[in-house]
Amino acid sequence: MSVYAYRNDALYMEEVPLATIAARSETPFHAYSTRSLQQAYLAYDKAFAGKDVLICFAVKANCNPAVIKTLGALGAGADVVSLGEMLQARRVGIPADRIVFSGVGKTRQEMKEALKQGIFQINIESESELRLLDSVAQSLGKVAKIAIRVNPDIAPETHAKIATGHGETKFGVPWRDAMDMYQLAANLPGISAVGVAVHIGSQITSLAPFEKAFTKVVELVDELRRFGHDIRRIDFGGGLGIDYQNETLPNVENYARMVLKLTEPLKCKLIFEPGRFIAGPAGVLVTRVLHIKEAPGKTFAIIDAGMNDFMRPALYDARHRIFPLRKETGASRPYTVVGPVCETTCSFGDDLPLPADLKAGDLLAIMATGAYGSVLGSTYNLRLPAPEIMVSGDRFSLVRRRPTYEELNQFYRLPVWS
Repeated sequence: MSVYAYRNDALYMEEVPLATIAARSETPFHAYSTRSLQQAYLAYDKAFAGKDVLICFAVKANCNPAVIKTLGALGAGADVVSLGEMLQARRVGIPADRIVFSGVGKTRQEMKEALKQGIFQINIESESELRLLDSVAQSLGKVAKIAIRVNPDIAPETHAKIATGHGETKFGVPWRDAMDMYQLAANLPGISAVGVAVHIGSQITSLAPFEKAFTKVVELVDELRRFGHDIRRIDFGGGLGIDYQNETLPNVENYARMVLKLTEPLKCKLIFEPGRFIAGPAGVLVTRVLHIKEAPGKTFAIIDAGMNDFMRPALYDARHRIFPLRKETGASRPYTVVGPVCETTCSFGDDLPLPADLKAGDLLAIMATGAYGSVLGSTYNLRLPAPEIMVSGDRFSLVRRRPTYEELNQFYRLPVWS
């Protein structure tokens, strides 16, 4: 059920008019719906009800502690790819035994802290990383429980920059090397290889590439067991797409049925790492029109949100729906919506239908920005990062404030000779 609706010509998030938040918070700002986060997580949880499953929210999608804590209260774990993400998850109460550490470039410090924390699993992506973790574990007198992330050489139908399962990416151990990696792991005293991991990409809108990749993984688990490896877990990653612009999407119930049919004979614990699926629909970026600019062949709506606030359009050519905060009652016309950052790529789309009488001061909502929104933000052009607001029912709360210019500059130092 959508948490967004027009009521009395105003766009609401849950029971709060977004314009009410804008009246109390300088734009642009990110807003997150508690109810949307809960609905998405519970849909995933319900689809696997009664099964031995760990659902770890991918913190890289949205690292706001209010978001992580909301999901943790429902039973979610955390999939992390850095020490900072792991500490953030622990700080808001995610138990160590519900944390999976992924990523291709873990440092010695990150491995050491993960082992000290006693996290559930570390996903390994190369021989070099495996040997380093063995060394760190032995130095601490511990045995690291790992899954080896394999690359099934599957090309999902998604943007090239978020496809991770084909053979030419940096992710995972090449399929041909998987058996040798498990044999190596079995001979390292600081390692216990208990699982197989896979993640083929993000914003995938068909079950077919998942089924193809997961079938290969199930066959690998069977083969590993025949060679004496005690594989008890399969980590299937994330990747389910969401509706940005009327995409046709598989639902999570069909996804779960496909996974359970493939894995039932194995009796493994199943791990999932959804990020976008949970956080994406929960967020909007509220922005104000600064200027309307007429140019040959197009009309620009220049807004106060820039690519530093929301990077996906510039990074992935992503397009998001944009709605006015006051319901359109008259005619509309196409606009090219652009931000103030000094880059041509600071653009949110061409030919977007918005009110014909759109003017400076009007408020807009860029939809489905809860994943890979604020987390990809920067201070480019020395712009202050947008604040973040959490909505729950008829209440809203600031969950990350906008820094001051003084705070922004406190990390800079002039050289001693200046």
